[in-house]
Amino acid sequence: MDLLNQIIREPVDPDYAVAAALERGPARRRWTLGLLAVIIGALFAVAALQTTRAAPALQLERTELINRVQNAEREQDQLRGRVTSLTQEIATLRAAALGDDDAARSVETRIDALDAVVGNVGVAGPGVLIVVDDSPSATADARDRVLDIDLQVLANGLWEADAEAISINGHRLSNLTAIRSAGDAITVNYRSLTRPYRIEAIGDLRTLQARFVESSAGAWWNDLAQNRQMRYEISDVKQLDLAADPGMVLRHAGRATS
Repeated sequence: MDLLNQIIREPVDPDYAVAAALERGPARRRWTLGLLAVIIGALFAVAALQTTRAAPALQLERTELINRVQNAEREQDQLRGRVTSLTQEIATLRAAALGDDDAARSVETRIDALDAVVGNVGVAGPGVLIVVDDSPSATADARDRVLDIDLQVLANGLWEADAEAISINGHRLSNLTAIRSAGDAITVNYRSLTRPYRIEAIGDLRTLQARFVESSAGAWWNDLAQNRQMRYEISDVKQLDLAADPGMVLRHAGRATS
């Protein structure tokens, strides 16, 4: 009787309902995955469209920044040219004011000697050329890039080795020169440098290179070359021509005391 009552209450076997539910489950999951795929695709399409629309504006902004930098550099070059012209005029007026006696010639000789030392005039002579650059792996590891402190150490090492005049990528160094980082670039007197870095130093060919290599700066750069694979090449040069530092201006003056 219990079996008959169960058949009357449940004419359909419960296993059929379970099987039907299992068949509906994958279909629902497929619909859900399909809907998610459509939403994700729509998001990617919107992002791509926004990027495409923003690209011309970004390119225009980049071009404007480049033009502003180039215009500023041209203006600086013009000002440097004017400084050079005024410096020559000052020298002419100074010679006329000092006169032509022995005392005047002595003062003029001393000024000429100091002009070369402080970078106020261009100089020429034998010396060394040092070329340094980032390691080939610098894009992956920032520690393999040449930093401002590396060029500072190099320049100080050359002064220590009795260099008479130094320039980096054509920029003359003086006691007022600043070697600094500005973003990803290294600047000398606030002018950005481009790789590789060429350091020219005028001095005694017989001793300059040897003294630099034996200095702490030489050891510093030898370590960078050996352990960080940075480019570091040094060679003697019979004739170097170093321009004056256009940033050198007269700041203080006074009457000499006897």
